[in-house]
Amino acid sequence: MKVSKVAQSTARRIFRLCSQDGQISEAQLRVAIEKLVSDKPRDYRAMLHALRRLVRAEVAKKQVTVESATVLDQATIGTLQTSLRQKYGMDLNFDFKTNPELLGGLRIRVGNDLFDGSVKARLQRLSDSL
Repeated sequence: MKVSKVAQSTARRIFRLCSQDGQISEAQLRVAIEKLVSDKPRDYRAMLHALRRLVRAEVAKKQVTVESATVLDQATIGTLQTSLRQKYGMDLNFDFKTNPELLGGLRIRVGNDLFDGSVKARLQRLSDSL
């Protein structure tokens, strides 16, 4: 869907108003969406679309996926969570997965950031350089 500049700026303004201290207030966001739907201002569907994209991007920033070749012990999980929370903030959602294809090491994705310290990635970089 094509979103006009006016709709995009209005959606950003609504998003900022619904955010407090870097946190999205779900109640305020719900009220704002209901107000948009009931009043139906010009290009309100594009505003809703842009607002949805902003909320999805914010939620994705707080999602952490940790892949490892084997199951991680609780001490490693605790250390990992502590260090990532210090860097990215306290409100992270962690998802731990086991992926034997990595051969060893970890692959950590926080929002759009990817930290790939797996053996598979190292071998791939080595084969690309040869």
